[in-house]
Amino acid sequence: MQQNTNIQSHIELPIAKTLLSVVVPAYNEEEVLPDFHKRISSVLENMSIEAEIVYVNDGSTDNTLAVMQGLQESDPRVAIVDLSRNFGKESALTAGLDHASGDAVVVIDADLQHPPELIPELVKHWMEGYDVVYAKRFSRSGEGVIKKATTFVFYRLIQMVSRLKIPQDAGDYRLLSRRALES
Repeated sequence: MQQNTNIQSHIELPIAKTLLSVVVPAYNEEEVLPDFHKRISSVLENMSIEAEIVYVNDGSTDNTLAVMQGLQESDPRVAIVDLSRNFGKESALTAGLDHASGDAVVVIDADLQHPPELIPELVKHWMEGYDVVYAKRFSRSGEGVIKKATTFVFYRLIQMVSRLKIPQDAGDYRLLSRRALES
């Protein structure tokens, strides 16, 4: 039997595109949004990953929505969820998570208390297989005794009433995989 050596096989495997959603709840953040967007854009541009930025206007009474709209006009990665009134941060987060279409979602505040420059580290841990990656504060300096005490009690209560093991001082800055969001 003679083999035909002229047969060529070319199989093109689809390369899975990864989309990272960044959900940013904002209430009266018109002053800081341009700086935040500049920093988050710089971080995302230096990563080899597609991204969308989902800004959630939580019923702001200043020009937060107008600033978001300006950012959307100049950056095709920007999506806006505009809530009709101030529902609070948790509701704004939920609205943003519902809108996010990424394979992973980073939740970050617009006020720059969380450094966007940590996002590549969060994504690295996700790529290693973690479904939830928290960014934890190293210092609570500048917070009063009451704030520190209520934070301590909050984390203790969460540990007692749920199976979730949230590290103390983790805050809202985290990455969630699509699997974690859908479970």
